[in-house]
Amino acid sequence: MENFEKVELIREKTGVSYEDAKAVLEENNYDMLDAIIQLEKDGKVKEPKSSSYTAGASQEMENVHQFEKAQEKYQEDCKKNSFKEGCQNFGHFVENIFKKTVEIEFCVSRNGEPVAKFPTLILICLLLFLFWVTVPLIIIGLFFGFTYSFIGAEKVVVDVNDVCDKASEAAENIKNEFMKDDENR
Repeated sequence: MENFEKVELIREKTGVSYEDAKAVLEENNYDMLDAIIQLEKDGKVKEPKSSSYTAGASQEMENVHQFEKAQEKYQEDCKKNSFKEGCQNFGHFVENIFKKTVEIEFCVSRNGEPVAKFPTLILICLLLFLFWVTVPLIIIGLFFGFTYSFIGAEKVVVDVNDVCDKASEAAENIKNEFMKDDENR
């Protein structure tokens, strides 16, 4: 509820002027229940002749106040839950990536015969910690007839294997060109 609406509601319920309603709400940080109580203490609002008016007005203001508190608590809970859910989703993402790097194997072959086979996680660790050793060895291996592939049930593995095959073909073409140049000399 906006401040203007609160001023209008206080004016309707108590019968005070707009200026008085606005001033008392500002003094009480726009807390409607406190504003009405102060108006009654200041004598600007006559106490109702029947107790139902006071009980009804006070109950209505209390309900508004409780609703506002409940809404604030709900918003805080939503922030907590969204952070918690975000952490859980990130955890599941990391877990799935870890499982895939263990399930999918990196296979090194020469002349169609497998030479070595190990989880992709090991290749990733080698690339992270021994990058300047691992990458040159892989490239040199291409020139010595080694081929690399990934073995697993994922479609992504097939696409990556196409890239590995093209790299092997490129290395073979370069090697053949050097051999032709040597023969021509």
